[in-house]
Amino acid sequence: MQALLLLLCHLLLSMLDIDAAPAADEINFLPGLHKQPNFRHYSGYLNVADGKHLHYWFVESQNDPSSDPVVLWLNGGPGCSSLDGLLTEHGPYLIQDDGVTLEYNPYSWNTIANMLYLESPAGVGFSYSDNKNYTTNDNEVSMNNYLALKKFFQLFPEYSKNQLFLTGESYGGIYIPTLAERVMEDDELNLQGIAVGNGMSSYQMNDNSLVFFSYYHGLLGTDLWTRLQTYCCSSGICEFYNITNQNCSASVSEVYDIVYSSGLNMYNLYAPCAGGLGQRLSVEKSQLVIRDMGNSFLKHHWTRHWNQKLRELASLPLSVHLDPPCTNSTPSTLYLNNPIVRAALHINPRALNWSICSSDVNLNYSRVYTDMKKQYEKLLDTLKYRVLVYNGDVDMACNFMGDEWFVESLQQEVKVERRPWFYNDDRGRQVGGFVKEFENMAFVTVKGAGHMVPSDKPIAALDMFNSFIKKIPY
Repeated sequence: MQALLLLLCHLLLSMLDIDAAPAADEINFLPGLHKQPNFRHYSGYLNVADGKHLHYWFVESQNDPSSDPVVLWLNGGPGCSSLDGLLTEHGPYLIQDDGVTLEYNPYSWNTIANMLYLESPAGVGFSYSDNKNYTTNDNEVSMNNYLALKKFFQLFPEYSKNQLFLTGESYGGIYIPTLAERVMEDDELNLQGIAVGNGMSSYQMNDNSLVFFSYYHGLLGTDLWTRLQTYCCSSGICEFYNITNQNCSASVSEVYDIVYSSGLNMYNLYAPCAGGLGQRLSVEKSQLVIRDMGNSFLKHHWTRHWNQKLRELASLPLSVHLDPPCTNSTPSTLYLNNPIVRAALHINPRALNWSICSSDVNLNYSRVYTDMKKQYEKLLDTLKYRVLVYNGDVDMACNFMGDEWFVESLQQEVKVERRPWFYNDDRGRQVGGFVKEFENMAFVTVKGAGHMVPSDKPIAALDMFNSFIKKIPY
């Protein structure tokens, strides 16, 4: 009898431990809102391997938290914070220009799903490591993201049976498939599918397609295009990635200068450049960071030159602000580094000041994979998971052509040929972009959107997300 009582006490204590962490992590008052939300939200840490602590921000669904899916979101980089996705893309509250105020987002993805925003790897945003060593790689990151998911469901066991989707953008094109490869082997996680927006799926296809994208959008001119065709193409096949011809290399370098150094917004060709081009020094500095974070063109002769400049830049005082080019993270930075906000989010004092991207993480990051074909084929071969690859069609960082080529290379059975898809706004029915559907996969373009699709086209993005999550026609 005594043994039974001890067992019951142990079980009760275990249950109390499980419940204690989420209660401690619940956000009771979020500064900047004119009215506190009618859904619960949490911020805290998921402790993973080797003394690494990954910060999470979890917002429950505004619909039916108990039955709606759990959706993990990862921004890219490597080295950029997923809180950018929360505060400027599809979170329930969006940061305003004053860096103080939050406004509710009527097109938040938590209107239909429980959203888990994870700052990964350690060293990004508020995530940190006890030993302050932020050297990492694709495989270690996917393992720690998997461990973080496991820890999350230990803290929130009431969600362990809900459908699980893994989503992200940009270098999330590497993060998400490599994480899915681990999650699909774990029967305790109810994985249903993945969605990747403007993702890095194949370095080679991304680089090759960007040259075509640039020409088709009027950036290159006839003379440069003729030289590219002459020096880089043979028998109708062009190679702008594995370059052996010096004339080809010189011509491709001209393309990169136009795309990255002429003042164009690399994340949205038709959007203005935030802050303008007057502050050339800050623009040049930010480009040094993002050239590497874009993960493009890493094999060319000037890479070592740029990396050296980036290392010199990283040694400057921390007051130097490093935004990706033509973006403005100042409002988010001001808000998240406000001591009152940090306290509300239960940020550990050992965490660094928040910044949108960490040059420390990026500089010490080893890229293991240059192509995700094996991971996608592994997912699709099971016939269990659904996959969405979507692209804003005016992004130059990870352009739609490269991802479309990648999807076609998987040679899946076509179910619905490429066609327009539609959504409704206050003007009526609108063309959202184009979609091509395969057995368990869809490739979707979002018309007029750049790299951060939900920021540029929030209504269309939510409609697309809803179709994916609920498995209904686009």
